[in-house]
Amino acid sequence: MVQPAPRPAAPVGFRPAAPDVPSAAAPRTTAPAPRQAAPRSATPARKAPPARAAEAGWGRPKRPRTAARGRSREDVGWVKAHGGSGATSLVEALGGVDLGARWPEPARGEPYRIVLVGRTSAAGLRAVSQALGALKDGKAPQGLELLAVVLLADAPGRLPLSLLRRIRVLRSVARVHRVPWIPAWRTGDHPKYVPRQLVTLSKLVGGELYGEGAVS
Repeated sequence: MVQPAPRPAAPVGFRPAAPDVPSAAAPRTTAPAPRQAAPRSATPARKAPPARAAEAGWGRPKRPRTAARGRSREDVGWVKAHGGSGATSLVEALGGVDLGARWPEPARGEPYRIVLVGRTSAAGLRAVSQALGALKDGKAPQGLELLAVVLLADAPGRLPLSLLRRIRVLRSVARVHRVPWIPAWRTGDHPKYVPRQLVTLSKLVGGELYGEGAVS
């Protein structure tokens, strides 16, 4: 009788592979990787510039860094109602302190007597009216004395009727002096003949008008 050959022994350490049987256990879920924070930049982020503040109007006059320099508080302060009003030319002709487009502060030694200057154009008369309204409503420093409103001609020739009506309204609330068109001021020169309106104005403000002898 033939006996079957013996099965060779498995080598030491060998484990037969487990049969490929599907597992009944629930499938594993892979956890998502944690989010990494974005690296911080070495350069700090620039802050957005603050919104530009509204330009101060006649209700909120700009505060000067230094007081306007004059010989004394008795000097006349020339206040322009708008740019290009001609206040600088009046200061050169009559003297006083050029305050620009702001109210003076008598408490800081600035002139308390002021003259408001504007042009006879529609925009100029509107600016003068707004400044007078602010002065009337108490939106200017205390102790100011308005000597007059000076209106310089914005062009040679007669004014239209609509502008004359606006000037008439201004005369009802303030003393108004009109100065005619002076061609020499356009080129930065002294006038050869000084209009009589400037002579009258010089007496009001107590200034020394150049060339008073040459009056047209």
